[in-house]
Amino acid sequence: MIRIKICCIASPAEAALALAAGADVLGLVAAMPSGPGPISDAAIAEIAASLPSQVLSLLLTAKTTADEIADHVHRTGVRGVQIVSHIDPAEQARLARLLPDHQRWQVVHVEDDDALAMIPVHGPHVTGFLLDSGRPSLQELGGTGRVHDWAISAAFVAASPVPVFLAGGLNPGNAAAAVAQVQPAGLDICSGLRREGRLDETLARCFVSAARQAGPGA
Repeated sequence: MIRIKICCIASPAEAALALAAGADVLGLVAAMPSGPGPISDAAIAEIAASLPSQVLSLLLTAKTTADEIADHVHRTGVRGVQIVSHIDPAEQARLARLLPDHQRWQVVHVEDDDALAMIPVHGPHVTGFLLDSGRPSLQELGGTGRVHDWAISAAFVAASPVPVFLAGGLNPGNAAAAVAQVQPAGLDICSGLRREGRLDETLARCFVSAARQAGPGA
């Protein structure tokens, strides 16, 4: 069954709403140079502590060294980390040693075919990849609401040795098409489920239903 990550969770109440809608991974956004949804580390820790043990809480961090990332993870009490910058591969390898019991997801911003070169560089050290539509050269590290080239994403999924989540411009209307074309392990969404900045239960349920009806085992 395809996994669903709802990102930009702002409170324990939003976390509960997301889980009730069918999400099994929650994204908690720390300080970022751009994009929606950042909350304080204290708020992230509060939300992470409120979650059932089977739920994967992922800290979105803009830190770029293994020591900084590991410290951020430990301070917030999450079960895993989503690294939004294209960090140095040596730092990725060190992070795997520092956080062997935490999930470690590397974001790859799909601007062109060069994204595929990230697979052999980071694949040996990470739990999974998440494909997004940022532009790191402009300090744009996610939350753009833009769809990138899914043909590149499909090729990435086919070549990756670890699971791949797809993000970027998703919504209830295109979730099924994204699953059909890219065949990811999961979908990740933030702004596509919000109305006036708040997580919308109806949109969340529609998104989860559309994705899972299109996914394996449907």
